[in-house]
Amino acid sequence: MNEIMKIDTVQQYNDYFGVETLHPLVCVIEGKKAMPLRFCRKLYNVYAILLKDTDCGNLKYGRSIYDYQRGAMLFLAPGQVMGSEDDGQLHQPEGWVLAFHTELLRGTPLARLMREYSYFSYNANEALHLSEQERKTVIDCMEKIRCELQYPIDKHSKSLIVDNIKLLLDYCIRFYDRQFITRENANHDLLSRFEHLLAEYFASDAPAKKGGMPTVQYCADKLCLSANYFSDLCRKETGMSALKHIQQKMLDVAKERIFDTSKSISEISYELGFPYPQHFSRWFKKMTGCTPNEYRYSN
Repeated sequence: MNEIMKIDTVQQYNDYFGVETLHPLVCVIEGKKAMPLRFCRKLYNVYAILLKDTDCGNLKYGRSIYDYQRGAMLFLAPGQVMGSEDDGQLHQPEGWVLAFHTELLRGTPLARLMREYSYFSYNANEALHLSEQERKTVIDCMEKIRCELQYPIDKHSKSLIVDNIKLLLDYCIRFYDRQFITRENANHDLLSRFEHLLAEYFASDAPAKKGGMPTVQYCADKLCLSANYFSDLCRKETGMSALKHIQQKMLDVAKERIFDTSKSISEISYELGFPYPQHFSRWFKKMTGCTPNEYRYSN
């Protein structure tokens, strides 16, 4: 059976694991206390945070295959598909799962902040890999939420549960920051490939054909990264966003070409993908404070 299972509610997710539903909008599942289950691919219409304590084989996440290792965390937002193909066997889950419905966040400060947790849009090969101490912190947060779910629902329940979810999400930002730092060499290699990609792009006729500078998504795809992870990596490593890097590269290319007086400003603007020279002039003045002609004759 290779059909995709839809997870629209917390109840459905609990039923899949064979555990009791203590709250209609949120659950914490400890894998070893769940029943053995068969693998399947799932369409998540809830938020889910997965901490794996065992190798569960090749996970299919979107269109990518990922070897999901022990101690790795994945973050799924509504609308994402993930899971392993059914191999006909029963498997005992390991690790922890926190799942919560968007309705839980409605009317809370966290609802407005969710977009800031950009790792919910990372690819599976950008999973968070925890140290042992970090793993203990994550489990402690999940246990606090699970403990709160044991109480009857009252007027304090929602705020306490949501506050603890936010605490976990904030810790994961810290842990990702640490991961960016500890993977410094790999990150430098990615940034070098990024610079090479931009150099090749602007040396070709791509700007004229595609209508200007490449998008962050275009560059991320070429580097086999999600756009969010790529942007976060650039910002952590250089202090500038990926978009700012692309704009700066285009400006550097524009300045070099303006120095070449054998080409008119109009020719340069078309080469860089601007439909009209005046659009190029406005953009250049916004970036530098002077027009292309003023720049050409002031140097």
